[in-house]
Amino acid sequence: MATACITGASSGIGREFARQLSAQGFDLILVARSENKLKEVAAKCNTDCEVFVCDLSRTEECNRLLAYLSDREIAMFINNAGFGNIGLFEENDIARDLEMIDVNVRAMHILAHGILKQMKKRDRGYLLNVASVAGLMPGGPLMATYYATKAYVVSLTNAIAEELEHAASRVRVFALCPGPVDTEFNDVAGVKFSLPGISARNCVRACLKDMRKGKTVIVPGLTVRALQTGAKFMPRKMLMKVLMKGQKKKLEK
Repeated sequence: MATACITGASSGIGREFARQLSAQGFDLILVARSENKLKEVAAKCNTDCEVFVCDLSRTEECNRLLAYLSDREIAMFINNAGFGNIGLFEENDIARDLEMIDVNVRAMHILAHGILKQMKKRDRGYLLNVASVAGLMPGGPLMATYYATKAYVVSLTNAIAEELEHAASRVRVFALCPGPVDTEFNDVAGVKFSLPGISARNCVRACLKDMRKGKTVIVPGLTVRALQTGAKFMPRKMLMKVLMKGQKKKLEK
């Protein structure tokens, strides 16, 4: 039986990946900080589920997870843990911003590096780094740090994908770049989306479908794909003003 490991599995997109992958027959290793929430997710899955509690904002905890997985064959790794916030860059809590960088960038990087080495030894496996459509934009006024972290995820994933293709490896790496998704992310970030969100169910379903097609950068939802495509042809200054206006609407809770 194939095994998938999911970080940030206690809620939102991570929880939905657990549900859908279990339905496809994957055994699961569920990772997050809350043991109780992870056990709730595991109880609703129909395959074997292991719960691994850790705080991925700490490097030693990332390494502890990699050590735990070192003798396991992970067919799919969902690098999903992350969060955002909103506000003027200089007014944001610097400790919160640095914690975001630790989770969204440092932990993602450490885990991708470790898991990729394991997968390359077997010459098979799927690594999904969860980014955001924010990572495809030139910047995000009022969510500056969050947009920057997700741009890092997209850039890193594209580079790894090219390296794997050049090596004729059977390992595949992907970046999921959703727009608004109706999850607990809104409450954690303190925002109200300016566009209607898609369900976590539809987001994950579209992602798994595009992974099977071999798409490296996955943008679920027709509306978001159309907006992202249109943004490519908009002058940067104009696009940044549009993004600023959209971000202000997120504060209208």
